[in-house]
Amino acid sequence: EVQLVESGGGSVQAGGSLNLSCAASGFTFADHAIGWFRQAPGKEREWISCISNSAGKIIYSNSVKGRFTISSDNSKNAVFLQLNSLKPEDTAVYYCAAVQLPYCSTNYYDYWGQGTQVTVSS
Repeated sequence: EVQLVESGGGSVQAGGSLNLSCAASGFTFADHAIGWFRQAPGKEREWISCISNSAGKIIYSNSVKGRFTISSDNSKNAVFLQLNSLKPEDTAVYYCAAVQLPYCSTNYYDYWGQGTQVTVSS
């Protein structure tokens, strides 16, 4: 059974940091690109980052570039998203997703986690 489990969300003040984790199981981790998305209340889901270890590629959306850092630990089948310099507009449910592609995708993914809430207060 494919599973993606996010953790690490919480409530912080503006300027603070959080480190989100995505634990993957049930598929060949090395064959998949892993992406992070977020969805704020009343807004559409937004892609924010992707890592493809097979392609050696990392990409970010303009809204988080320079503040968020994606990384992976293939020995643990895990991907992390370090959130720094958080702003109230970063408040959202954050999801990780996986797709069996040798490159990063900004929209199409096969598997999704259940999400973790990030709340940033001003």
